Amino acid sequence: MPEENYWESFFDTQYIFSQLQLDNKIYDMVEFGSGYGTFTIPAAKIIKGNLFALDIDPVMIQRLKNRVAKENLSNVKVIERNFVNEGTGLKDSSIDYAMLFNILHAENPLALLNEAHRILKPGSKVGVIHWIHSSITPRGPSLDIRPTSLQCTDWLLEAKFGIINKEISLPPYHYGIIGTKIKDT
Repeated sequence: MPEENYWESFFDTQYIFSQLQLDNKIYDMVEFGSGYGTFTIPAAKIIKGNLFALDIDPVMIQRLKNRVAKENLSNVKVIERNFVNEGTGLKDSSIDYAMLFNILHAENPLALLNEAHRILKPGSKVGVIHWIHSSITPRGPSLDIRPTSLQCTDWLLEAKFGIINKEISLPPYHYGIIGTKIKDT
């Protein structure tokens, strides 16, 4: 991870949330790969319930715990966990919104989306953002593993999500997708 302020300069979190339908109607949510808390902290201030912030890196976990304490947020549950290999540990159909932001370049993106599907309540949403597939971005995974919006949409469909919006421009360096857990699945 780059330095925290530099990292956070790449995102207009409020704009991203507005485009991905992350609002105060959401009760409980989960974030796969919380990092510094770039999205965790502002999202926790919007939602009504708990935000489960998952990350594998103990340094990031401690930094996020410090930020949560500084912000005096009681609704953030910071969890150190290898969710890629072990899942989230959350109950089936217990979550209203899942954030998978800049993480679907992982070795098995479908496993992450299947886990999101498992824990989401029917009719709930998943928000995906990723770096655009371009060498002009100042950060992001190599283009060899950086997914396009079409790949992410295909993975969402394969994980049995319905697509609400398949390509949302999140300038200057990202795109977003909103999926929903179809009520019949």
